[in-house]
Amino acid sequence: MRLPDGRVLFAGGAGPNLLTLDGAALFDPVEARWTVTDPLRKARRMLSLTPLADGRVLAAGGITGPQAYPPPSLSTAELYDPAAETWTLTGALHEARHSHTATRLPDGRVLVAGGQRPRDARTPRTLASAELFDPDTGTWTPTGEMGDARWHHQAVLLHDGRVLVVGGLTDTGRSTSAPLGLCELYDPTTGTWTPTGVLRDPRYAHQAVLLADGTVLTLGGFGPRASDDGRYDPYSLAGVERYDPVAEEWSPEPPLPWGRGHHRALLLGTGEVLVCGGADQACQDVGHAAALRYDPRTRDWSVAGPMGTGRWAFGAVLLDDGRVLAVGGLARSGAAAPILGTHVPATTTEVFSP
Repeated sequence: MRLPDGRVLFAGGAGPNLLTLDGAALFDPVEARWTVTDPLRKARRMLSLTPLADGRVLAAGGITGPQAYPPPSLSTAELYDPAAETWTLTGALHEARHSHTATRLPDGRVLVAGGQRPRDARTPRTLASAELFDPDTGTWTPTGEMGDARWHHQAVLLHDGRVLVVGGLTDTGRSTSAPLGLCELYDPTTGTWTPTGVLRDPRYAHQAVLLADGTVLTLGGFGPRASDDGRYDPYSLAGVERYDPVAEEWSPEPPLPWGRGHHRALLLGTGEVLVCGGADQACQDVGHAAALRYDPRTRDWSVAGPMGTGRWAFGAVLLDDGRVLAVGGLARSGAAAPILGTHVPATTTEVFSP
């Protein structure tokens, strides 16, 4: 999370074997140096970090404790003050959740939508609920529910102030879920959701990027495990789609040269989209190191310099000077790990120069 002074805040997440972390650190891009800052009041992963208009950062929800199923979800929220470098607890969410989205609205409030929490001791529940955080009062207020419960989705603030949610997963039973192609729009003036254009390919673990012209690009992700002819499909999605907020329709764009999910995509100052990292759907044992650039004006893909460490589910932030910082994530797991069944985090920090 980039702070107003140009530093970058990273907080929470998971360490080896998905142990939840409470640690937080600050990166100074001028000195290329990390410093430890005040830890979160509650260890959490799969949380949301949202910059507020006054420079503070809101951390909401997430999973806490050791790896478990269904994951124990949090309703607590915290605020980070970069001037004092301290976290303080703020009002709690009305519903515990993780893997949700959090979007700062033009009026300064934060919209949290969807996610997942335990349904009972054996099964999870996908959420359709949404809440608004008021940074002036530190309180949450329920708002209109989405038409479709979802988690692992993406949310994008459009130029007209509406919020577009894209794809995601919905749980269909114990340890079973289905990807969504359904998308919705939130209108903050009415507090209501309305259906909008449907993706051609249902997807989750994807990315959605607002382009300079106000359209939205969604890239890659994981889709249904079976292909159209019923055969098992082990690969991630390579498909790319573009959303027109005026027509409220998706149209196909040139696909990625190869599919990937749990990657990161950011809009560069050049107007291009940088895509880096990720993993394959069937085997998430090794993170991808390859990086790509997409020019939405010419609709062309080109190869960018590869990452030094292949990784997925990592943090990526656009710095003030136009470079991109990549931190953490998973490098190896499963059969690719030194010890079978363990998770090896990527401990390195990398900076991409466009």
